[in-house]
Amino acid sequence: MSVQHFQAMIEKAGNKAIIRLPFDPNTVWGEKDRHHITGGVNGCSIRGALAMDADGYFLLLGPAWLRDSRVVVGDSVRVELKAEGPQMEQLADDITAALEAEPEALAFFQGLATFYRKGYLRWIDATKRRPDLRAERIAEVIRLLKAGQKQR
Repeated sequence: MSVQHFQAMIEKAGNKAIIRLPFDPNTVWGEKDRHHITGGVNGCSIRGALAMDADGYFLLLGPAWLRDSRVVVGDSVRVELKAEGPQMEQLADDITAALEAEPEALAFFQGLATFYRKGYLRWIDATKRRPDLRAERIAEVIRLLKAGQKQR
C-alpha cells in the first residue's frame, strides 16, 4: 500500500481549513468514489474522507483537530497519508475475483468506510473450514454490494 509523504500549507477555504493534496488519490490508490485515509499531519494522527472541488482533492481539518494539533491556517506542515482499511491487493483471491467480475459491487465496496468493508470480510472469513459456505457468503456479499447496502 502506497504511503504518500509531502509538505503542504494549511489553507483557508471559506470558514474551513484544508490541506490540498499534491497527487491524485485515484492514480495512487485506485479509482474510487470516496477515499478514506489515515495518517498524520506534523505527527498528529488524522483520519477521514478526502473531499474534492474544482482544484482537486483536499483533506478537511475540523476546528477541534486544529485546536488539538496546535496548527493554524498558513502553517507549513508535514503530511503522511495512506488509504484506510483493506485494499484490493490485501483481499483473498476468491473475493477479489468475485468483486472484479461485478464492477458495480466493486465500486461500491471501494467507496465503503473501513468499518463496513471489514464487517463483510469478517463474515466471509468466518467460513474457513466450510468452502461451500464461503462461496455462498461471497455471492451474498456481491448481491448486497450491488444493491448498495453497507452491511448485511
